[in-house]
Amino acid sequence: MNHPAPVPVRPAGKGNAWQQYSVLIVDDEEGMRSFLHKMLAGRCGTVETAGSAEEGRTLFNRIHFDLIILDISLPGKSGVEWLDELREGGFQGDVILITAFADIDTAIHALRAGASDFILKPFRVDQILNAIRKCFDRARLLRENFVLRREVSELAGGIEGIVGCSEAMSRLCQMIKRVAATPSTVLLLGESGVGKEVAARALHSMSPRAQRPFVPVNCGAVSPELIESELFGHAKGAFTGAGEAHHGLFYYAQGGTLFLDEIAELPLAMQTKLLRVLEDRMIRPVGSTREIPVDIRIVAATNRSLAIEVKQGRFRQDLFYRLDVVTLTIPPLRQRREDILPLARHFMGQLASHLGLSGVPIDAATAARLETYDWPGNVRELKNLVERSLIIGYFPPDALPENGEADAAVPASAAALDAVEKSHILEVLAACGGNKSEAARRLGVSRKTVERKLAQWGAQ
Repeated sequence: MNHPAPVPVRPAGKGNAWQQYSVLIVDDEEGMRSFLHKMLAGRCGTVETAGSAEEGRTLFNRIHFDLIILDISLPGKSGVEWLDELREGGFQGDVILITAFADIDTAIHALRAGASDFILKPFRVDQILNAIRKCFDRARLLRENFVLRREVSELAGGIEGIVGCSEAMSRLCQMIKRVAATPSTVLLLGESGVGKEVAARALHSMSPRAQRPFVPVNCGAVSPELIESELFGHAKGAFTGAGEAHHGLFYYAQGGTLFLDEIAELPLAMQTKLLRVLEDRMIRPVGSTREIPVDIRIVAATNRSLAIEVKQGRFRQDLFYRLDVVTLTIPPLRQRREDILPLARHFMGQLASHLGLSGVPIDAATAARLETYDWPGNVRELKNLVERSLIIGYFPPDALPENGEADAAVPASAAALDAVEKSHILEVLAACGGNKSEAARRLGVSRKTVERKLAQWGAQ
């Protein structure tokens, strides 16, 4: 907006204070381009000019710019239209819009499109310099906040969401901290249930992209017919039922992290298209002729050996090498038994608060059983056991089968827990003379939960 009164310009805007920043000036008036260039050339590290959005796009594709000063009225594509495209393409830098003719609707549209400031011509030198200073201060604060978050994490000695005191997890946390600061693609390996998504979220939260979206997608949960549209989006009328255009997950992850879980489940045809995106950093929605630049970090995960999948012809070798830049392996729970009790207590506190229940004590016998069990379902299985134990009020002594029993160990565990839960609820209900409200109070659950369980068992 036009500023009614001058604001003093800090001396920091002169000399070499802005040498780390680059600016693109886009205006069809040669005199205005020359004026802004002369004003900023001695202050900023790089200053480029263009007379149209098309010329600006050419420079933008070659050079990184921290700030764009953009006239609204341009030949061909308007400044607001190009701003829309820049934001849609994932550009996170500041954009100051300038114009000689504007009304309130234009200003609102400009700000909604993602303009950092809106200035009317003719403007004073102090106005434009203060607008630029605010943009650079904002960029500096974002960087400083990112550094502070990393320092706090280092002082805390751990990573949010990751629980464990074992040597294996300590090494993993150190690697996550090291890799998070880079833009490199990461491949997470580990058995089902070890916490690959937790590691992926940690990579994102400690990265420079932490303020942008983290978008997870389970490649095995989307049908092969829809996976391309789900990832890249589609144009209106691209296929039967596509009544409206649809943005894909790559679009929503712009500037952030896209987590491709169960990457080995991708169909071969989709693997080819993903490889092209990783190489070109461009996506094309289904049914569209327009390519959209993407700026995202890819974190992929699988519980399979991709090397074996490549040998057996189920996974493209070139895509494997594209993904295998940095590989982090998350160890199974049986290889870090010292983490079992800390994890159990962590889930106890987390779930008790969520469910509104009191915690369940872990006696010495239960602790020994938890630590010696092999946990084929890993952390997920442990969390499920803690949740079930909270519901029934204690850790069932026969919940875990002996290691080495039948391959159906996990189903047997679930069946045993179901039987114990049913017996316990029926006993409490009988002790209350069939009063469901009183039984629910003693069990620490709602009356509806008791009624639902009884209906499930046909015991109403």
